[in-house]
Amino acid sequence: MLNEPTIDKLQALRLPGMLSAWQEQQRQADLASLGFDERFALLVEAEWLRRDNERLVRHLREAKLRLTQASLEDLDYSARRELDRAQIRQLAAGGWITAHQHVLITGATGTGKTYLACALAHQACRHGHRALYRRVSRLFDELTLARADGTYARALARLARAEVLILDDFALAPLDAHQRQDLLEVLEDRAGTRSTIVTSQLPVAKWHAYLEDPTLADAICDRLLHNAHRVVLKGPSRRKPEATE
Repeated sequence: MLNEPTIDKLQALRLPGMLSAWQEQQRQADLASLGFDERFALLVEAEWLRRDNERLVRHLREAKLRLTQASLEDLDYSARRELDRAQIRQLAAGGWITAHQHVLITGATGTGKTYLACALAHQACRHGHRALYRRVSRLFDELTLARADGTYARALARLARAEVLILDDFALAPLDAHQRQDLLEVLEDRAGTRSTIVTSQLPVAKWHAYLEDPTLADAICDRLLHNAHRVVLKGPSRRKPEATE
């Protein structure tokens, strides 16, 4: 029997999915009726699924999503929320990511903005994309420290590598000159090459005024609003005891 050498070689080649599937085939007599090509295809499929699942787990871990279990399948489409199912289906397909488009999610506090943003990022990871979550206030703190210790360029590069970047809770507090410049730097690195999800309680129409500096506001809004999908969430707060999401 050549089983032991085969096991050793599959382990050496780091093909545990194929090895496990092959051993399972040995235990299932009904698979003996399958041809070689069919059985081999099953082995390849098992290894491919293992690697795909490992990649998903790794991408989700790296994304550091605030809501790790958020899922588009669990969205609440009750009438008072006025969520457009067709729009969500379109976003779930992931074309906006490959087209380097943005998603802007606005609504009152507790309406599920962060949940939807994390669900979209989770879906992006399923499609094989890398995502990264940041609360805007923490992001500015991170960049301030990076500027102080000389790692600013490295911090910007790390943000730029994420194919989908979530900027959560935008426009909660006034920005100073450094923060406005930081925001522009982050968005400039992503313009036309990456996708960004922004959540905010402030309606998009008020973002320009919020940014105060007309020149920087023009530049920031141009990079965010151009080619963006807008989702406005309505209804009561999801944080109430009766909320399921």
